[in-house]
Amino acid sequence: MSKRVAIIGAGPAGLTAAYLLGKAGINTVVFEKDAKYVGGISRTENYKEYYFDIGGHRFFSKSKEVEDFWTEILKDDFLERPRSSRIYYNHTFFSYPLVAFEALKKLGITESFLCVLSYLKAKFFPVKNPENVEDWVSNQFGKRLYRIFFKTYTEKVWGISCRAISADWAAQRIKGLSLTSAIKNALIKPKNKNKSAVIKTLIDSFRYPKKGPGMMWETCRDKCLQMGVSIQMNSNVQALHYENEKWKVVLENGNSDNDFDFVLSTAPIKDLIPQINPSLPINVVQAALQLNYRDFLTVVLICKDADSFTDNWIYIHDPSVKVGRIQNFKSWSPFMVPVKDMACYGMEYFCFEGDGLWQMKDEDLIQLAKNEMQQIGLLKEELVTDGYVVRQAKAYPVYDKGYKEKVHLIREGLKKYKGFYLLGRNGMHKYNNQDHSMMTAMLAAKNIIANEELYDVWNVNQDAEYHESGERNLEHEGGRLIPVKND
Repeated sequence: MSKRVAIIGAGPAGLTAAYLLGKAGINTVVFEKDAKYVGGISRTENYKEYYFDIGGHRFFSKSKEVEDFWTEILKDDFLERPRSSRIYYNHTFFSYPLVAFEALKKLGITESFLCVLSYLKAKFFPVKNPENVEDWVSNQFGKRLYRIFFKTYTEKVWGISCRAISADWAAQRIKGLSLTSAIKNALIKPKNKNKSAVIKTLIDSFRYPKKGPGMMWETCRDKCLQMGVSIQMNSNVQALHYENEKWKVVLENGNSDNDFDFVLSTAPIKDLIPQINPSLPINVVQAALQLNYRDFLTVVLICKDADSFTDNWIYIHDPSVKVGRIQNFKSWSPFMVPVKDMACYGMEYFCFEGDGLWQMKDEDLIQLAKNEMQQIGLLKEELVTDGYVVRQAKAYPVYDKGYKEKVHLIREGLKKYKGFYLLGRNGMHKYNNQDHSMMTAMLAAKNIIANEELYDVWNVNQDAEYHESGERNLEHEGGRLIPVKND
């Protein structure tokens, strides 16, 4: 039976699904809102031949299937990069992951002793059933270390109190990490090379495309086109119509395409749900409209390379500056910077679309970034030769109180629409990495190719591992998941 598939969004999830469906000979159309770039938040932008990420994107996954996909697309165009990152706190730089004796020295004996006491108190008297980030992280590290190394940065990222952020976020992003594991890693580097046993937060190297993550998705796009997949840029989906188990896609420019058997959406749920016709129940639409997002902007500073620092990125735990994280794109890959004696830094400011930072003029943002780099002590202002600003709306789905119930309500409401999948970070309102997004797309593609609902994409965990909850088990064959029916 011939099938047609519409994919909304050409990010990691959308292009992964498009590639696998195209490979299987299935008629597939991708609708991408951006006029120029594919890759979504994993794209790489180019300004005067300087390349930069929208955030930093490590290519490391516990899933062999995802790693094999990356290799199939880019082959030898990867670099193996050493991980180098620090935390800036109290006018001092701390290595991250933790270097035990360095941390003890820089915090001081008294503060270090108080941190240990705070940790022991958390172990003996933990907050039972922690519901927010403050309580969850305090249980893992103690209240004192939470205040030093987590609170300021986390509240910069999200723009709300840590007590208003669901513990789900911390459990997902800091999975397996505690003070004990961090110290153990600092004192004894693990010899275990098994990726499944590695705590992602503590990895010391990763793969990275020579010219950034966008290189991966631009190459994937080209391969999709060669297989006959249609990728329509500058195509913002305005409405979805469902009738007689078929889908019609209506674009903002007035064009439309119909007779799709499946729709795979990576668009933000908040934007998507009100677009579906016939409409979902009003409580479902309201739940979608109440979901929140955090936006951010990157101020790129092009400057003379004075070797001020070589980190891939630095977390800024200092309330006296607005910047939250600083990327060093030359350290991610020397191919990102076209001139040997130049450097390119990305100052990341977390904000809400429409607030004061978001609406600042580009020249004012560039000046702010220069001032703060000098204040932190990383760069003299006179070394900066140029600047550029990128604004990224809906970068992070917010895990605030009640988000889980809203998403559950939306999932239940969508069950009456056959052939519809939510995929990826914004599509599922899950603050995940690109390997998780890709795995949800892989499973959806397998369902469509098999013409059978073999997998529930919501059963993919943060490590891009599939956890079966129904009547099927999974076996591995050549590193790939194979569904096996129980007798």
